Amino acid sequence: MTWVDDSTTGDFTLLSFLDVVRVHPLREISIRTHSDLGNEVWSELITLTGLRKISIWCMDGPPRVLQGWSESLGSTLTYLELGVSVPPTILVSVLSQLPELRDLRLKGAPANAIPTIMAYLVHLRSLDTEYPGSYSSRSMNASPMAPPPNFPTLRQLTVRTSAMDRFGPQALWGWIRGLVPKPGLKKLDLRVFTIDSGHTGVPRMFILDLARIHGTTLKHFIIGEAQLMLGDIECLCTKFPNLETLICSTASIDIESIMDSLAEGKNLQLLRLHVQWIPSGRKDARKFTLQHAQHLMCRTEGSKLREVSIGSDLYRGKWVFDEPEEGQEGKLVFQILADVAEARWPT
Repeated sequence: MTWVDDSTTGDFTLLSFLDVVRVHPLREISIRTHSDLGNEVWSELITLTGLRKISIWCMDGPPRVLQGWSESLGSTLTYLELGVSVPPTILVSVLSQLPELRDLRLKGAPANAIPTIMAYLVHLRSLDTEYPGSYSSRSMNASPMAPPPNFPTLRQLTVRTSAMDRFGPQALWGWIRGLVPKPGLKKLDLRVFTIDSGHTGVPRMFILDLARIHGTTLKHFIIGEAQLMLGDIECLCTKFPNLETLICSTASIDIESIMDSLAEGKNLQLLRLHVQWIPSGRKDARKFTLQHAQHLMCRTEGSKLREVSIGSDLYRGKWVFDEPEEGQEGKLVFQILADVAEARWPT
């Protein structure tokens, strides 16, 4: 069941709708409203049992963190999206009653509560949460502690954060590392923006620490506006040999330097780079051409790279069947088409 209401005033329509659908065996419920759900609606919602997926986002009203509901959902709920703004003790108390969760998406959760919550969710595989920058942790260079025995093994981690300057919240990197202490991470997605015109830089030590644990499993490294130096990109491609997706910002004097840094990315399938060009007096050296794209996509016989975006230049490649002329046999040819890279806000 999905309910979306953008009105700023509540009504009783949802309440009536719940009366109708409760006679059916509901497994999923998604509610997105501008106004508060209200106590009467909430009282009816928490009587629903057997749910496997819950997604609740409300712009107004008090936070709803499944209090009075989580106890009856513990054996079935595997997916949860929730906007929260409550003390960590309440959040931990509620989520600890949902041991079957595999996918968790939280907005407004205190960063220092996330590791404690995860310790109760042994089956958790995907986490989407925020890092507000107010969390204090050990130094990024401190020796990592052994994870608790029941700490989950994340496959996907999405972190949404902001930085006041181009140096970013330095404690962020150690905090991320603490969420993935066990081998198995396949996708890291960092949604970060800066308030000035710079970029948040990713420390080389973070890449090396991540590779030490997840070097053979990580396939998707997506950090958007966060910046890697060309040497970091080369290190990333070397330390993560199975890397398929790379999305980041970088700085370069020319296209050739970028291509050199990607030499070890032999399993790349999708590449998107936001480039800050270093002045050199050669503007032609910054143009990413069809020939450059063809070289990247066809540099090895088994190359899987099919989409490359550098700056505003985007190229997509695919195999197509070349219709034969009369008396000749048809054959497969690799076709590369130019497109325009779209500027998209991540969601």
